[in-house]
Parts: sequence; structure tokens; C-alpha cells
Amino acid sequence: MKTNRKMKRLALLGRKLGHTFSPRYFAEKFDRESITGYHYGTMELADISEFPTALEEHPELIGLNVTIPYKLEVMEYLDQLDETAAAIGAVNTIRITDEGLIGYNTDVIGFQRSLEAFLPENFAGSALILGTGGSSKAVRFVLERMKIPYKLVSRKPVTDGYTYEDMDEETVKYFSLIINTTPLGMYPEVDRCPDISYAVMDENYYLFDLIYNPEETLFMKKGKQQGAKVSNGYMMLEQQAEASWEIWTK
Repeated sequence: MKTNRKMKRLALLGRKLGHTFSPRYFAEKFDRESITGYHYGTMELADISEFPTALEEHPELIGLNVTIPYKLEVMEYLDQLDETAAAIGAVNTIRITDEGLIGYNTDVIGFQRSLEAFLPENFAGSALILGTGGSSKAVRFVLERMKIPYKLVSRKPVTDGYTYEDMDEETVKYFSLIINTTPLGMYPEVDRCPDISYAVMDENYYLFDLIYNPEETLFMKKGKQQGAKVSNGYMMLEQQAEASWEIWTK
């Protein structure tokens, strides 16, 4: 679909966006709700330094979603952050105004709503967060808000956290909620998954993968084989997308 200066343009900013669902989600939304005058596309950049030029080339842009790996890097180009984005230190939504670029984080809304729907009301366990990037920051914010204790797992040593070398049965058995915020297992690399011990898991475990393509990742399959309950990130995508739409059109 071609765009023109009169059409309001929205886009997903990221790298390697060939398999993203966001444009299709918004195309279906526009069709379903009979919304006209908007087009949602992609802004695929090899490096975030290309961002200012890309903006100049598309003056019809009114808003952006931001995905891996630019949720942190894009912040230096913004003029303002809303309170939540500033507290988290990561941005996944940008509103483009005459006054400048304003950064928001709707991952928080999407993740909290989907996690609350996934966990039982009486959940009293602790969580492992796999990954330390921009999405991980939003997950941490939500877990703190929900008063769920957590530890980070990273490829490199982190303060008060673990590395993947620590993810044996003796460690994993203490954490009944495991959240994957890394791209491991995302299409097309569907044969990959976080390197943790799955053998200790049972029906008391909850595995949440922020990935939504494929619908069931290897991380989820391995947990499911042990009896764990699993969820992908599609509901989170829907919820954060709708929150972004409200920001762009308010």
C-alpha cells in the first residue's frame, strides 16, 4: 500500500523486521474498525544513527513502535519521556509532534495485563527474568508493581543475579515463574531456546515467553513437556499496540 503526504503514517522501528506481526495487526485493526487515513509500515535500520535521516525522509510520520534492539538506543534522540518510560529506562512507543519526539512505554501495560490473566490469583512464587534488555526493564517494573520477587539471568555477570551457567536444577527449582525476554527461539531460529534446566519443572511452573512468532517456542515446548503452564507474547502485543494507538490518536 502506498502512502502519501495526506495519509498519517505509523511504523515499527527495529532491525530485521521481515517476520514481524505488527503491520498485519494494525492493517487488520484498520479494516475491522473501518479506520481510514492511516498506514502502518516498518522502519528497518541497520544502525540507530540512521534514525534522524529516516525521520526527515518521512514527514508524514506521527508515531512509532520500537522493538529489538533499539528500545534503549533510541532514547538519546527523544525530546521528552513520559513518567513510566523514564522510570523504566526504555521506550517502545514514540509520539511525533510539532514540539518534538515523546517516548512512552506501553510494554508495561501489555505485560501486566497478560501476566495477570496467565497467573493464578494466589500466585506466591518467585521469578527468573531471562535477559537484561529493554523488554526486561518493563518486565522488572511490572513484577515490582505486582510484588513478585525476581532475579535476572544474563550472559554476563549481573549484580544480584545469575548467568546461564548457573541455571541448573538446584537454582531453577526455586523459581516457579520464568519469563523469556530474549529473542532466542524467535522465527526463523525456532530451534533455539534459553539454556536453562527444564527437567526440574512440573505443573507448578509458569513459563511466559514474550515472543509471539512462532506461536509456541521451543522454550514453551520444553516447559510444557514437563507439565508447566505456558504463554506466548501475543496478548502482550495486542495490549501494548492498543495502548500505543491511544497515545498516537489522543
